[in-house]
Amino acid sequence: MEWTEGEYRISDDKSLLSLGRICKLLCRNYFASRKFRETLQLSVEHSLCYGVYHGGTQIGFARVVTDMATIYWIADVSIAEEHRKKGLAKRLIRCIVESDELKHLQGILATSNAQELFEKCGFRRDHLQLMTKPAC
Repeated sequence: MEWTEGEYRISDDKSLLSLGRICKLLCRNYFASRKFRETLQLSVEHSLCYGVYHGGTQIGFARVVTDMATIYWIADVSIAEEHRKKGLAKRLIRCIVESDELKHLQGILATSNAQELFEKCGFRRDHLQLMTKPAC
């Protein structure tokens, strides 16, 4: 999957990803501040991943966990601060939800600060409370 507009590009090509850049993007966010590089590397290896690039530099990231049959879960969405407010996060989410692999599956996510963004991309708020089980 490739999308290009002006100097920006979104791709699901994992060979373009920079683990160091992803670590920097996610460590600034509350939801990923405790992730270690090794854990992040393993999660990238076992997920569908999307990079956002400006020129040759990665400036955004999102990860998708899926069974490829019924559901997918969007995680770790982040755009570098200096590139925000340009519609890139919305375009990134649209690239994910409209991809051939995922467009027929039900998408889920959890966010405490980007509800309006995801609503613009077709997600709905509901009254379910997510339950989590910490790793042993």
